[in-house]
Amino acid sequence: MANEGWQTLQDLTGRKFGRLTVIAVAERGSPSGVAWTCRCDCGNEKTARGYHLKRGSVRSCGCLATEVNGKAALKHGLSTTPTYFSWRAMIQRCEDPRTPAFKYYGGRGIRVCAEWHDFPSFLRDMGHRPPGTTLDRINGSGHYEPGNCRWATWDVQCANRRKRPRKWRS
Repeated sequence: MANEGWQTLQDLTGRKFGRLTVIAVAERGSPSGVAWTCRCDCGNEKTARGYHLKRGSVRSCGCLATEVNGKAALKHGLSTTPTYFSWRAMIQRCEDPRTPAFKYYGGRGIRVCAEWHDFPSFLRDMGHRPPGTTLDRINGSGHYEPGNCRWATWDVQCANRRKRPRKWRS
């Protein structure tokens, strides 16, 4: 009997692929291949094509990606805080030439100390940002580093600004 161009079915029942154990055929004869019903180690069921299982592109019901991404997001758990926003802006204005403020910071040679490229180190040295303050360098020409930074109000920061040359008028 001719199989009309389709390869014979390789039975995957009982085989394990990552966290998935194949339990039954879900769909046969599809041009995209045979679909299998699988049970994940977490208890959920998922339907997956055999070729996805064999090449490893499907390894769980989705719980693996959630678990991996969740661990990455929980590195310090502060990525939505004002302190983190201040740290991220400091890094950008000193390191990223595409940032509009770069010319006033990184473009002038102002750098972030190596240790502060790690947020937990910055947090350890500076503490959480108090309400109504932003990150300020005590010496406006100095680098972002312990001993030269503080949390300051706008009034304090304005008094600490460097003098800018006046533009000549014709």
